[in-house]
Amino acid sequence: MREFGYERATDVSAAVALRGADGGTSYLGGGTNLVDLMKSGVERPALLVDVRELPLDRIEATHDGGLRIGATVTNSDLAVHPEVRRRYPMLAEALLAGASGQLRNMATVGGNLLQRTRCGYFTDTSKDCNKRVPGSGCPAIAGEHHNHAILGASEHCVATHPSDMAVPLTALDAVVSYETVDGPGELPLDGFYLPVGGTPHLETALPPGALITHVTVGPAPVAALSHYRKVRERASYAFAIGSVAAALAVRNGVVEEVRLALGAVASRPWRARAAERALTGGPATADAFAAAADAELAAAKPLADNAYKVTLTRNLIVSELTRLAEESAR
Repeated sequence: MREFGYERATDVSAAVALRGADGGTSYLGGGTNLVDLMKSGVERPALLVDVRELPLDRIEATHDGGLRIGATVTNSDLAVHPEVRRRYPMLAEALLAGASGQLRNMATVGGNLLQRTRCGYFTDTSKDCNKRVPGSGCPAIAGEHHNHAILGASEHCVATHPSDMAVPLTALDAVVSYETVDGPGELPLDGFYLPVGGTPHLETALPPGALITHVTVGPAPVAALSHYRKVRERASYAFAIGSVAAALAVRNGVVEEVRLALGAVASRPWRARAAERALTGGPATADAFAAAADAELAAAKPLADNAYKVTLTRNLIVSELTRLAEESAR
């Protein structure tokens, strides 16, 4: 690890001013991803701006019945917050499935959204990687890719986004607020992550130097009955090979509202809008759930060694929607 400078920010304006638009400066939250990438040489900031002590560690009710979550709230605190557990159980479940207790105690909401892919070619600086060195190639396409993308990828990158938390937040239409030297702004999470295209090194729509300050989740009564299901290669503390955040409202056997987002299938949390459209207003049956999953996965383009993800994801969608339908009927 090369030498770097360190500054502890005293307020949001000071943090943003310290970083500016300088690509050689990074914000430091819990450091659970950034420090690892610094050790491997993937990230090489000349200056770290510590934002952990900024007044962004509160979870507050909004006037319309949603929640405003500060960017430095830890994953542990968010997972156990009574209003999160009551209004958005799939968010609490995703956080608890995401990592060990020690990591959840350090990891922050803002940092969780910005964590980078765990693709082995990206994290190994001896290998080519378009995300790390634009134009160098994507060896994962012909190499090791069993846990890579089946949706929304390109010939330039097939890596997946690792966040569990971002999957239910995408289903909940969360909005990310940020601060820059030019003032505040916000982005819907559904547009926060950029499509891979030919520029996989450009990962989010945040302006240069922007500091995430809050994430707001609006009122979503449908989310009171919701779950997050994660499949991984070992029982705990592993990244997903497939996941789904699902919320369902059923009246008289008909789907009134449904929210679906998928994880570990694309470079960003994948909002399953084709499946949502197929289900809304139709019967809440296993056959309908399967047909909706097929509609969503019709666009899948698996590689040689990850076609299993299509079947896995289909089964996840059907099983979680069936579970929710059964719970709603009790």
